[in-house]
Amino acid sequence: MKNRIARAFVIGVALAVLAGCSGGGLEDIAPTSKKALRPLPQKIVTQMNAKGMKKSSPILMRIFKEENVLEVWKQKTNGKFDLIASYEICKWSGELGPKYIEGDRQAPEGFYTVTPAQMNPNSLYHLSFNLGYPNAYDRANGRTGSHLMVHGDCSSAGCYSMTDEQMEQIWAFARDAFEGGQTAFQVQAFPFRMTPENMARYKDDPNFEFWKMLKVGYDMFEITKQPPKVDVCEAKYQFNQIAAPGYSFNPAGPCPPMSLPESLAVQYAKHKAEQDKAFSRAVQLAWLTNKPRSETILGIEEARLVADWTRRRARGEKVASRPPSLPSPTAVASAKPAQTQQKDVAAVASAVPAPAAETPATSLPATAFVATLRKSETAPSAGAMPDFPAAAPDAAAAASPSVAVAVPTPDPRNQGGQEVAAAAEPKAQRRTLGALFSRIMGN
Repeated sequence: MKNRIARAFVIGVALAVLAGCSGGGLEDIAPTSKKALRPLPQKIVTQMNAKGMKKSSPILMRIFKEENVLEVWKQKTNGKFDLIASYEICKWSGELGPKYIEGDRQAPEGFYTVTPAQMNPNSLYHLSFNLGYPNAYDRANGRTGSHLMVHGDCSSAGCYSMTDEQMEQIWAFARDAFEGGQTAFQVQAFPFRMTPENMARYKDDPNFEFWKMLKVGYDMFEITKQPPKVDVCEAKYQFNQIAAPGYSFNPAGPCPPMSLPESLAVQYAKHKAEQDKAFSRAVQLAWLTNKPRSETILGIEEARLVADWTRRRARGEKVASRPPSLPSPTAVASAKPAQTQQKDVAAVASAVPAPAAETPATSLPATAFVATLRKSETAPSAGAMPDFPAAAPDAAAAASPSVAVAVPTPDPRNQGGQEVAAAAEPKAQRRTLGALFSRIMGN
């Protein structure tokens, strides 16, 4: 079996004639050059041995545009993949987002498969391999283009370009894996590391829905540390889905009845719930920290009023059915900045609930506390990402009288029955609004 694959690899590279990103003409087929035969540096071989990796074990590559990184992952003896090498991309073409049409000079994003036939040891760009764009997803969505490569020579017109030294190592990883029996390796190309925080930063980008789809495959790999099985139906990526007996995947046709393996479904559901929570928190925190100063003060003032209202309600005092309204924006904006900010930060800091994990069951979660800001000031929900829940705007107002938020202990010296905010220590008074909002969000 290994001999047949090795022969296929030799035949494939002998037939490879694509010159690189520009498709700058065909080359004479020459014997495989020394640059394509150079072994990996001994330092990398030592690292592989330490991680339980064989020289000929399968590989996977991940590309991140924003971070400017190409990663090589290699399979360990336990079957899982681990990162073995990371290279700074010398140049990549275009901007964040997928490739759409021939000539847009855009480096592609998505899940691609590289076989021995796509390897070119005689490339005009030192060494190269074709990503396989357009793949089934790209074709189902009418996307066009050709000669999209990872190559050397540090020049790009729609490709991912490396230095020649880097490309020799990347090539060696692929060559050794093919010689070891791997028939194809997966390349995952992303706009950025698909963390909840990064997804929140780009939630208004036109490519957001496409990136949400890629994130499913990204998360599958993060969970399993194995390349996800990739299919396409209804012109959408499907990851690790198993079609029902008698059905198959048609890239342009309707999706068949399908499901995830049970153990993976459980792991993914748990992982997604954590990611959803982190995404909502990141969206709301970004909204708070990016607001103009006058609006931020309004938010702090309302938080103080709401905290006071909930304390009085919890004591059984007669209060309005809803929290009091804010002072006028004009009044807040005209307040003395240092005086207003210092006073309100100290007041709110004393009333902010503890993080959800440490808050008593009878208290309102911190996310609901933040969501009590008036509707015109309410942090944006995760509407652009419908699977990600966000706190209800009126969570605190809708709470029954028996449910109270965590409140500071009343000052026993207050004989008049009216609570006073505990004097903040000088250090606490100097806390930044960012730190305060982190407490509000439960961090």
